Amino acid sequence: MRPRWNYGAHAPETTRGSNHIRFILGEQVLRLTTNAPVEFVQRGTPFLVDRAYAFVFGPDERLAAHPLDTAHSLLRETRDYWIDWVRSLHLPADWQDVVIRSAITLKLCSYEETGGIVAALTTSIPEYGATGRTWDYRFCWLRDSFFTVKALNALGATRTMEDYLGYVSNIAAASPQGYLQPLFGIGLERRIDEEIAGSLDGYRGLGPVRRGNAAYTQVQNDGYGSVILSVIQYFFDERLPGMGEESLFRRLEPLGEQAFARWDVPDAGLWEFRTRNSVHTHSSLMCWAACDRLARIAAKVGLADRVDYWRGRADTIREGILARAWNEELKAFVSTFEGSDLDASLLLIPEIGLLPADDPRFLSTLAAIEKHLRFGHHLYRYRTPDDFGEPETAFTACTFWLIDALARVGRADDARAIFEDVLAHRNHLGLLSEGIHVDTGELWGNYPQTYSMVGLINAAMRLSRRWEDML
Repeated sequence: MRPRWNYGAHAPETTRGSNHIRFILGEQVLRLTTNAPVEFVQRGTPFLVDRAYAFVFGPDERLAAHPLDTAHSLLRETRDYWIDWVRSLHLPADWQDVVIRSAITLKLCSYEETGGIVAALTTSIPEYGATGRTWDYRFCWLRDSFFTVKALNALGATRTMEDYLGYVSNIAAASPQGYLQPLFGIGLERRIDEEIAGSLDGYRGLGPVRRGNAAYTQVQNDGYGSVILSVIQYFFDERLPGMGEESLFRRLEPLGEQAFARWDVPDAGLWEFRTRNSVHTHSSLMCWAACDRLARIAAKVGLADRVDYWRGRADTIREGILARAWNEELKAFVSTFEGSDLDASLLLIPEIGLLPADDPRFLSTLAAIEKHLRFGHHLYRYRTPDDFGEPETAFTACTFWLIDALARVGRADDARAIFEDVLAHRNHLGLLSEGIHVDTGELWGNYPQTYSMVGLINAAMRLSRRWEDML
């Protein structure tokens, strides 16, 4: 038992009692309570496990019962909690084990105390090899949280959305004129300075290890739509106590004003480019979604003048996207206005609702993305060089976007083949990281990645047989 603190830089001071060891880790003190020989544990001496031992590691608090009784009780309560929680889920007929594992994982990535949802539980596992693409994902991205909330809502697990509503309401209330930075700490921290932890070598020695994420300083204009899309169900789901009312709508309107002001303004985009800005089609799409959904909410709460106001703004953005994001030579929408590159986020156009999946422009875009970004059963987010060169792994969330798009256009067999291949790449716990190396099939990137676990749920829900066909 060798805990360290400050990212491995310091060993703790320790004190011991008859059945515990206290580890003084800077300002934090943790306690290990056990019925094993404390002498052996403290010195790291090997000993025979010839009876049941319990090791309870956590806050510096005395246990009220014997360590073994406490451990059995905690295990029993944990098992009962998750069995009860899973029982309330609306599961598809097929791939139920996949959906259950993914849903539990997503819930574990949410922080009940504040409602924040982290993108992943790790930092600095490289996107691939010694590329320097090592990032700290232990923060709440507004974009990622939208996808997580949407997936859990589809399963009927709306409590996460309710908690997240409180989280983003606090953010919006403290944001000048509704401006949103792209990510926050789980305790609503706004400053998340990025540093290198030089005391750690990193995953497989492939550093650097980072703490904090400088992306919080970037302009990413898709966040406004992400927040509004995350909470819109609050206005339409009759199961929810205290459904959305005019007061909540009024708190969301400043976000819509920001979206309309920024829909054609350059930003770093959802891929968080660090050295260049452009008018990214996905950001504009999400700004359109912000205004479009505000119009729908206004209709729901009976504010006819605000319906017209937000519908007019949504129509303006839509016309701009259709005119400026379309590349006539490629016969496809492209990643930036007046650009010529493709990226996988364009597959979200029908899911967000700008165009139906059978629109010829989307079908042509899908064909172009498959031609340039699809490699077997994997999809790259883009192929043009970025700040670190060309991407070397397929982005698993993008593969799930492809699965969804194929299913929407009637290519369910193709979508199902890709899904089965992705399922085969999960680890022994049924979890996925951020990306997959196309040649080796090896998982890379931070883990478990909420984007990827969301994709598992969405694909299973879309591709499953109906219950009526099973019984």
